[in-house]
Amino acid sequence: MAKALKDFTNGDYVVYPSHGVGQVLGTETQVISGYDLKVIVISFEKDRMTLRLPITKAQTSGLRPLSSKTEMDAALGKLTGRARVRRTMWSRRAQEYEAKINSGDPASIAEVLRDLHRSTGQAEQSYSERQIYQAALDRLVRELAAVEKIDEAAATKRLEELLQAA
Repeated sequence: MAKALKDFTNGDYVVYPSHGVGQVLGTETQVISGYDLKVIVISFEKDRMTLRLPITKAQTSGLRPLSSKTEMDAALGKLTGRARVRRTMWSRRAQEYEAKINSGDPASIAEVLRDLHRSTGQAEQSYSERQIYQAALDRLVRELAAVEKIDEAAATKRLEELLQAA
């Protein structure tokens, strides 16, 4: 059963769709335009960013707890599937890939990684393909590292091994 947002405590890891994995620092009340606004404070260490999200907006923003091991294993299973090669224009595919990354869903992010992964002997990626691939890799690595309680280097190695095996 997923945690209710009010159940998050200091130190819990959460996923904010457009920024990835962050750590809850707590809640605080801020006075904005004369109104008391209760916010959840989330630190994104890697990006050197602190997000103050109104608790009333947390549910609709997509804030969620880390994936379970089962959910992460299902997402990693997508890495070993065959890449979907689509013949649509790159600009359209790039938008779709960005939307999948920003959804915060590990399975969708894994699909982007799988589709953009290039093995040796394949044509070189364009700059924008590399940028999107790296964004997806970073996002999935951070969540995998937090779920498995391993460092990001080990998580990266595990993902790259799965992609090579496909």
